[in-house]
Amino acid sequence: MKKIIFSLLVLTTTVLSAQKTGSIVGTLTDKAMNNEPLPFANVVLKGTTKGTTSDFYGLYEIPNLEPGTYTVVYSFLGYETVEIPEVTVEAGKVTAIDVPMVATGVALEGVTVTTVARKDSETALLIDQKKAAEIKESIGAVELGKIGVSDVATATTKISGVSSSEASGDVFVRGLGDRYLSTTLNGLTVPSDDVDKKNIDLSLFPTRVIRNVSISKTYAAQSSADQSSGNINISSRELVGSRELRAGLTTGVNTNVAKSGVWENFKTSPNQSDVTFGFYNSNRSTQQQITQQGWNTRKQDNPMDYSFSLTAGKRINDKLSVFFTGSHSRSYEFQQGLFRQYRSNFVDDTITDATTYRNKIVNTALLDIAFFANDKNKVKSSTFFVNKLSEAIFEGGRNGEATIFEETAPAEGLFQFIRDQNTKQTRLLVTQLLGTHELGDKNTLKWAGGYNILNADEPNRIRNEVNWDPNEVEPSFDVQLGRNGGFQQRKSSQAIEDIEFNGFVTDALQIIDEDEKSFKIELGVSYRNKQRDFSSEFVGVEETSTNAINPSSIDNIGSIFQQSNFDNGLLELNLLGSNANDERKDIYTGELDSKAAFADFNVGLNKWNINAGLRFQKDEITVNYDIGNLFPRTGESTQEYNNLYPSLNIKYALNDFHALRLSMSRTLTLPEFKEVSPFEYVSPTGQVIRGNVDVRASKNLNYDVKWEYFPSTTQLVSFSAFYKDISDPINKVRDRGSAGVFSYFNSAEKAEVFGLEAETRVDLINPDFNEQDGTKSGNNLNLVLNATRMWHSQDLKEIFNEEGTLLRTFRYKGIEKTDLQGASDWIFNSSLNFNSVGENQFSASLNANYASDKIYALGVPTDQSNRDIFYDDAIIEKGFVVLNAVVSKVIAKNWKLTLIGKNLLNPEIKQTQRILKNVAEIASDPAAKRLEVDETVSSYTTGVGLSIGLRYNF
Repeated sequence: MKKIIFSLLVLTTTVLSAQKTGSIVGTLTDKAMNNEPLPFANVVLKGTTKGTTSDFYGLYEIPNLEPGTYTVVYSFLGYETVEIPEVTVEAGKVTAIDVPMVATGVALEGVTVTTVARKDSETALLIDQKKAAEIKESIGAVELGKIGVSDVATATTKISGVSSSEASGDVFVRGLGDRYLSTTLNGLTVPSDDVDKKNIDLSLFPTRVIRNVSISKTYAAQSSADQSSGNINISSRELVGSRELRAGLTTGVNTNVAKSGVWENFKTSPNQSDVTFGFYNSNRSTQQQITQQGWNTRKQDNPMDYSFSLTAGKRINDKLSVFFTGSHSRSYEFQQGLFRQYRSNFVDDTITDATTYRNKIVNTALLDIAFFANDKNKVKSSTFFVNKLSEAIFEGGRNGEATIFEETAPAEGLFQFIRDQNTKQTRLLVTQLLGTHELGDKNTLKWAGGYNILNADEPNRIRNEVNWDPNEVEPSFDVQLGRNGGFQQRKSSQAIEDIEFNGFVTDALQIIDEDEKSFKIELGVSYRNKQRDFSSEFVGVEETSTNAINPSSIDNIGSIFQQSNFDNGLLELNLLGSNANDERKDIYTGELDSKAAFADFNVGLNKWNINAGLRFQKDEITVNYDIGNLFPRTGESTQEYNNLYPSLNIKYALNDFHALRLSMSRTLTLPEFKEVSPFEYVSPTGQVIRGNVDVRASKNLNYDVKWEYFPSTTQLVSFSAFYKDISDPINKVRDRGSAGVFSYFNSAEKAEVFGLEAETRVDLINPDFNEQDGTKSGNNLNLVLNATRMWHSQDLKEIFNEEGTLLRTFRYKGIEKTDLQGASDWIFNSSLNFNSVGENQFSASLNANYASDKIYALGVPTDQSNRDIFYDDAIIEKGFVVLNAVVSKVIAKNWKLTLIGKNLLNPEIKQTQRILKNVAEIASDPAAKRLEVDETVSSYTTGVGLSIGLRYNF
């Protein structure tokens, strides 16, 4: 807490500034030619020497203008000269003026002038994409608002080649998941909010706090080399205009939650009594929680989704700019379906009514302060705070059909019931200070520094595993405590604190800057240090003898956990062994220290643009652990990587409409702390995931070719091909042994991904243009469609010792190659967007996303000597379509009404596994025909989300 207070004090006392200059941009069209673009027209500022000409698209830009009022003059041979007075330019903003030019003698009246933040608009982002040296795609706040996207995680899936996994929550770019991505906020890394992930949960960023989100699919030397599929960068909001004040309120419901039997009986945990406005606070220790807090679930009245937000900003004397936006929301989900776990082709666990009640409270705040000093220096500060409290209540076996392999024998006639109540509290503070200084006309210095602190805790997780007698075969009890471990009835806590310092300094020197040739050198250094403190405590409760005490029902298991039952010897505590600090906890600490220096050269020659970079990066990873289920329980894992990472990006402009791009690079994929630390994490269904101290970094070679065509400033058609060669890829697979623990291995020598991408943005209907007053009326209708086809594989490794003895194999039933984990063969994204032009605008959008089947977990042999019959085949996450819709209407001058439907098709989310049904027959006769069946191991639906929102602009 002291660190958070200190950071806020530093932030509020820091003098800040931002960009001083603005720009005038727009499109010139020929009215007589159905508003076709008018190239090579002159655009000048009256009374100055500043000006430009329009390009083949009719697009023009006059950049780096001092804030103020100008008169803009447009002229072209044979056309009437147009003069527009009182054009206001604001610092850091773009003033857009679209001018229809008419032949001499034709009158022109009325031209619309608008000012927007440059990184918000679709046109500006397409221009940036066209000019960028690397292969880069972005989606801005304007477009996201049209299609009803509420957070950055969903926003990324609207970009070609991007999909997400419903099961893991990971975002996949070109088939590569979490570990192959990097995420930055304003160019600086941000920590993950989840111990199981490298990247932060992008859904924590509501679209209200961003200008745009971009994905650089190719590597450039300025970025960290710890990536392969790309970098996701979030640009935070800034004040638009001189003032802003807006409030919004949204309410809705999930159709699964609204079902009869769920709505009136929605479950939450007893932890809710310690929650205020999304902040969990309890002074009780985990051991005290055993008897001083309940174990039974509670009911939530009226589980309606809601959110409210406030946005405010003010520019003072053209020097100081302050912008703030904050929100509070709560949402509910319910899912029910099937869960099975197989081991060596035999079913271990079956839960036919796997049920989860989820609720989430999220508080977010963004503060942006700027001080405008002069046009040569700018400094920007951005602070982002997130508090997320999420809760999942898992139940399985209430229908009296659940069986857990190790619990009871079939002859006993007992079934099992499991309840897991998990509350997660995440608090993230990101503070950044960024600056740009023009040291001369051709020399620009940029720097940035950041301090991040993350607390991601599970303050009180409650778990019960009991045997249940729904058919009354036992005369003496209905419920019996689980009898195969000392922690089947338990409360546990987990605490993570990540502290990170990061920053960079770059200096760019424009040596040549001419129309047909240019030469630019950029040099820089960067630094990142992340430290993690992790602790986990388990307090179990067990009977002193079987059936010493029995709960009255599965809905009142907590009735027996009274201090009197411990005092009279019916129950006893089971604690973890003591660590080196004499605490009964499992702990580990981790440190990532990354230092880098780079040089980047950009050469422009006629139609060629060549960008070549070289980065030296030194990465050191150290993990120290003290974990009770190991012998010895303490250990250390240290890894160091010192490498050069080259990058080459080449662009060739066939003409003003068409361009070809080529990119090549070498990068690295570092293992995460949780992949290296041998701590075991237990999921609500009982699956165990453990780190592996022997896992090592992967090395990546990346190649891209792209053709792009810009028919107009708002339209795009592109095709690209890419290839990735990954040495020693890291995969999550089941470890050997009877426990069936998932772990991380360099399970292949090499993985390959080859893919094709196609993207198009087409205007189907354009608004009419009024020749008399220069205004637009009518409707816009556009279609965005992108598709990706990928071919991917990795060879499965076999490891031998010096004598040739097989130590470990990842091959089974003759399979030597398999698909890449998380990669879909096909990905489709599409949106159809309609909006009216003029006052009281109406807009509607329908967008869909589809990703085909993908591997969730690789298959693995469970018995190396008999791996043709004893193995766990790959778990496949089946493909499904997500369909969303949004309709909005400006109903008065300052009011806007929005209707949103999410996941309208409500598809079944399903995982399958291929099971060998005749193991015994194959064991006795290997030549016998194999009988394999695809069995469902997980299935559920998430429901349709329906909401209505109202926004008021003051």
